[in-house]
Amino acid sequence: MAEVLVFVDHVDGAVRKPTLELLTLARRIGEPVAVALGAGAAATAGVLAEHGAVKVLVSEASEYADFLVVPKVDALQAAYSAVSPVAVLVPSSAEGKEIAARLAARIGSGIITDAVDLEAGEAGPVATQSAFAASFTTKSRVSRGTPVITVKPNSAPVEPVAAAGAVEELAVSFSKLATGTKVVSRTPRESTGRPELTEAAIVVSGGRGVNGAENFHIIEALADSLGAAVGASRAAVDAGWYPHTNQVGQTGKSVSPQLYIASGISGAIQHRAGMQTSKTIVAINKDAEAPIFDLVDYGVVGDLFNVVPQLTDEITARKG
Repeated sequence: MAEVLVFVDHVDGAVRKPTLELLTLARRIGEPVAVALGAGAAATAGVLAEHGAVKVLVSEASEYADFLVVPKVDALQAAYSAVSPVAVLVPSSAEGKEIAARLAARIGSGIITDAVDLEAGEAGPVATQSAFAASFTTKSRVSRGTPVITVKPNSAPVEPVAAAGAVEELAVSFSKLATGTKVVSRTPRESTGRPELTEAAIVVSGGRGVNGAENFHIIEALADSLGAAVGASRAAVDAGWYPHTNQVGQTGKSVSPQLYIASGISGAIQHRAGMQTSKTIVAINKDAEAPIFDLVDYGVVGDLFNVVPQLTDEITARKG
């Protein structure tokens, strides 16, 4: 059976959820071969094998941490040459898309970004994408070379399937460009204890209707009751009510959770572009004519300052 390269996103050996989703998609078109790089790469083998990786190519060179993306591109190209896969799958993060684009350029292949589904086709893998702020769904395939495809988080279920997971050392020769840009310092991001916004299964966002930074604790309380990430509209971010790192929208982050709750968000196209592929959308807004209601699965017309605390209390009571 044909092999599919899967680029592993991990932190010191802890595999992140989007990689496990990629293994589910990879099994639809072939046998997953995982590529794990950097410190702790060998420690990923166990969980990768539990989720269908027939082989794990490992390289723990220091270059992956000391320099920017080029060493990872070099390694993925080495894996491509060693395996000759039918496709290369990469998580659709900012770094992942840069790695994928550079790899596609090197091997002379087409690239598909931000796929939300993947299936086998007679002429090669077919990817589903959302286009024009998710107003349309398209199906695409690469017509030249080996497809390099980045996939949005939460696009596929995580399905454990035991496989061999044989660990092999990946031989990598780094190019001259690999050491061109050095990382000189790092500052750990302060943890909120909440899931990463782009990977969360549930996202609760607040907008202009929250009416001030001092009121965002209402949104945070609902998010915490659900184990969710917190998002914000551009209006809330531009007003300084919440950090830019939490902005959802065309000029912020794109999310595709199982559940998206929009509180006090009107639903401008800029925001919709970043969350329209969410599986289930719930809106809370006191304006019954707000554009967000044209998009939602469930809508609550009411004052968020009344609705959201009651919702939080009800969820907490049911959990307790």
